[in-house]
Amino acid sequence: MNNWYLLAAIPVFGLCILVHEFGHFITAKWAGIRVEEFGLGFPPRIVGIQRKDNGGWRVIWFGGPRNEEDDYNGLEQTPFGGTSGGASKPGAQPDNHTIYSLNLLPIGGFVRMPGENGDMYDEDGKYDPQSFAAKPAGKRIIVLCAGVTMNVILAMVLFTIAYTQGEPTYPAVIGNVEAGSPAAIAGMKPGDTILSVDGHPVHLFSDVVTDVNTIVQAHSKQSHVPVQLVIVHQGQKTPISITVNARVNPPPNQGHLGVEEKIVYVSSPVWEAPFKGVANTVVVTGQFISSIVQMITGAIKPQLAGPVGIVKITGEVAQTIPDLGWWPILNLTAILSLNLAIINILPFPALDGGRVLLVVIEILRGGKRLKPEREGLINLIGMAILLTLMVVITISDIMHWGS
Repeated sequence: MNNWYLLAAIPVFGLCILVHEFGHFITAKWAGIRVEEFGLGFPPRIVGIQRKDNGGWRVIWFGGPRNEEDDYNGLEQTPFGGTSGGASKPGAQPDNHTIYSLNLLPIGGFVRMPGENGDMYDEDGKYDPQSFAAKPAGKRIIVLCAGVTMNVILAMVLFTIAYTQGEPTYPAVIGNVEAGSPAAIAGMKPGDTILSVDGHPVHLFSDVVTDVNTIVQAHSKQSHVPVQLVIVHQGQKTPISITVNARVNPPPNQGHLGVEEKIVYVSSPVWEAPFKGVANTVVVTGQFISSIVQMITGAIKPQLAGPVGIVKITGEVAQTIPDLGWWPILNLTAILSLNLAIINILPFPALDGGRVLLVVIEILRGGKRLKPEREGLINLIGMAILLTLMVVITISDIMHWGS
């Protein structure tokens, strides 16, 4: 694989994360919550921009103070102190202008809001009215679920675009014939359509493969097995019958007949593609949830890929664009977006779903909240577990990079 294709992971990852965090951002603004920072990647910060009170924008380099006057307003920069990236120091002078930042660790993103762990700001326990903690439980749940919702919507949009671009299908049509192969000797050419194999009608190229494999396996002691095909040459209408002496032990990557399938792209009408996009989103979501349940119950062996593994997969898929078009990369991005949504909504500490669970517990307790330090500790432990798991998976991905 050309290593330059690995760079395709940057826009793929970036789009999924940007859309997720934008969901938190716009709903926080809607709820009247002050957003202190909208960051791609995790700190330390590389660069950020922020609107000035008197107009224009200031640039913040490498996480340092924005200027001598406000000296960063006492904000702590840490991705682990709140729902999506940290909290303010109690008593800090609020700054209503959001910092938009690019950070060093390209493994996620965050929207930093004050009061994400129920932080209080004075001795009387009063909340900053623009903090996350000051908002009703319903609004907090909406903000927490917005990222997941946006990822699901993104998947629907990407699947829809993919269907309008053309869905790859694999009919029983020959795309390529290896020189000197049994098919070439029998007179088969690219563009031929196979109608039947030994009298059995076929519609997909996979049907041809299955039937030929069955016939060859039944005569595995021979070097060649005659297979009767009914085909139609490209540009003709009359079917003809031919006999192909299939190889029992073909050369690598050539198959028994020595033919390859032809990919036919079928584009969906604009009015139909959205319905297919939504339906495919539901199907893929169901499959992913089923896989998680099976892994938890031990029905199947856990199969996990971290950032390194996903970069490799993305590079391999991106390399197929010149031959297969945009369908594979659009589908991969949609699937990754759904995976991000489902993982984030799991009721595990530090994830969006874990924080939703804490709000639900608060509602069940009649509005009584956990102590901020306790909530912060729960999320810190959860984040530590997630980071440890990510390190283990990343090491595994690196060890299996060439496999």
